[in-house]
Amino acid sequence: MPFFALGGGHSPLSDENLHKVAQRHRATAIPVAIAWGLARSPSIVQIPGTGSLSHLAENMAAGALVLDEADMALLGRR
Repeated sequence: MPFFALGGGHSPLSDENLHKVAQRHRATAIPVAIAWGLARSPSIVQIPGTGSLSHLAENMAAGALVLDEADMALLGRR
């Protein structure tokens, strides 16, 4: 499990809005979080953990997600 030192140990994957957007896209929170990061700034490289082939497939699903303005507003643009 990753450690989020700057976030006070809180995992962003527990965010309710992240799960709402994931449900809308019939995805899990992981690819939505990756797609959100890419949509915010394509020049910042996303480096997700990939401990298994199933994690790799889940991470790669982010490339097919297109988040619209409503998704981005719900997730926040910070």
